[in-house]
Amino acid sequence: MNRSFALLTAAAFLSGCQTFAPSAPDGTPPVEDPAVVAPETQPQVYRNFSQETLLSLLVAELAGQRNRFDIALENYVEQANATQDAGVAERGFRIAEYLGAEQPALETSLLWAKTAPENIDAQRAAAVQLARAGRYDESMTFMEQVLQRQGDTHFDFLALSAAETDPDTRAGLLQSFNRLQAKYPDNSQLQFGKALLLQQNGQPLEALELLEQQPSKDRPIASILLHARLLQSLERNDEALPLLEKGIEQYPDDKRLRLTYARLLVAEDRLDEAKGEFASLLQQNPDDDDLRFSLALVCLEAKAWKEAIVYLEELVERGSHSEAAHYNLARAYEELGDTASALIEYALVGPGNDYLPAQARQSELLFKAQRAEEAAERLRQARESQPDYAIQLYLIEAEAWSKQQDTERAWQLIQQALEQFPEDLNLLYTRAMLAEKRDDLALLERDLRFILEREPDNAMALNALGYTLADRTTRYAEAKQLIEQAHQLNPEDPAVLDSLGWVNYRLGNLDEAERLLRRALQEFPDHEVAAHLGEVLWAQGKQKEARKLWREALKQQPDSPILRSTLLRLTGAETL
Repeated sequence: MNRSFALLTAAAFLSGCQTFAPSAPDGTPPVEDPAVVAPETQPQVYRNFSQETLLSLLVAELAGQRNRFDIALENYVEQANATQDAGVAERGFRIAEYLGAEQPALETSLLWAKTAPENIDAQRAAAVQLARAGRYDESMTFMEQVLQRQGDTHFDFLALSAAETDPDTRAGLLQSFNRLQAKYPDNSQLQFGKALLLQQNGQPLEALELLEQQPSKDRPIASILLHARLLQSLERNDEALPLLEKGIEQYPDDKRLRLTYARLLVAEDRLDEAKGEFASLLQQNPDDDDLRFSLALVCLEAKAWKEAIVYLEELVERGSHSEAAHYNLARAYEELGDTASALIEYALVGPGNDYLPAQARQSELLFKAQRAEEAAERLRQARESQPDYAIQLYLIEAEAWSKQQDTERAWQLIQQALEQFPEDLNLLYTRAMLAEKRDDLALLERDLRFILEREPDNAMALNALGYTLADRTTRYAEAKQLIEQAHQLNPEDPAVLDSLGWVNYRLGNLDEAERLLRRALQEFPDHEVAAHLGEVLWAQGKQKEARKLWREALKQQPDSPILRSTLLRLTGAETL
């Protein structure tokens, strides 16, 4: 091709082609290339260019056809700066935006806005790119130009983009919003953007006050949703529900409003109404499997087991949410007393979030049905087929044997697991707990000390070692130090509070022990904590209160070994 023909081709190419997609062989119009932003509705007008510019832009277009968008972008940015042409700048911006090239997108958007001052899209593009760059004051200047021309702004984007910035930046942006609002007090877009910023800034009441000033008629959907979200955050659901109901009256076909309303009904435990809303949404959107799954979960929550099964089986047939569908089908069958079907469904749950819960429930059902060996074999096969889950599957089986009071079988299994994973901390912790049951306190301490060497701030290991030393030895001072470390890490953990109360009892600090154990029991009404608190009360001469406490605990846990042993030791009988 000679040089003059190339230039003519370039000129024709640039004036007529707005994407990189070539024409089809049969002459039909090209299909829009998804890799490039859609063509403008109006033909782009370019200035007369030099031969060098035309060649550079032709190379860019040809590079784009061959998916070399890096070359296309580089040439367009270069020529946008060289020519100061609005069309070239816009083209460069579109390519940069698609590629996620932040600096070129900012540079070309600013050039486009400068060379096309009357173009709302150009001003909006510059505002958004400046906000992305954290230049909020400059961004607001361009936003105001869009506002003056009555175009759709992106004040919400400005507010959201500032969410992760420092407080000073957010405060500065809020001042900019205030200045604009003084000029345009009734602009709903500006009000919404400012309310969103106030929410992001931790000022929900101020945001709510601003939204409540908006007239209810023809209120934007986004504003209604934000208003409802703010009310929810303030635990004012009784106000959020009628707000959403009114919004649905205005926009009966809006999915977001109906979905928000349905979820709020669930939060309010109005499950039958929620089911109706989700069913209506699903009827309007029959291919939306997320809705179908949500409806199934609401049915489960409402204990409508058979209805839930219908929707879950539909999901399985459609190949959507399959693992969760099988898992929840099993739950529903369990509730209906159909253990055989539940086991089938649990076995069908594949790797993912529901895999281990399914294995644990399957194991529990089999152990409860006196099919322990079958459960063990299934777990062994699972470890072979899913080696990434092997450690957790060992722990599930060990827990099952422990619940059956078969400490020896659990011990053998954990020893086998540690041969395969000798330094896994979860396995070592489990072995330490089994060692305590076997009265092997030396091994317990060795395993827990190993864990603490690796993880000095492991509150669970600190508490376990401290409690054992307090309960099974006379090393009380050392035990107290360990438990206090755990308490500093997890001050609200009732298990740690129980240990701290128990070691204070061992040290003779009865009032402090009582205070801590009462707090632990309030947080976690457990039979072991009740046994400890009762013993402290007994030592204080409050035998009547201790007996009452134990009696109530035995109603909840009649087979509690620690309650029985405490009663026998202090009263001479295992019952009251």
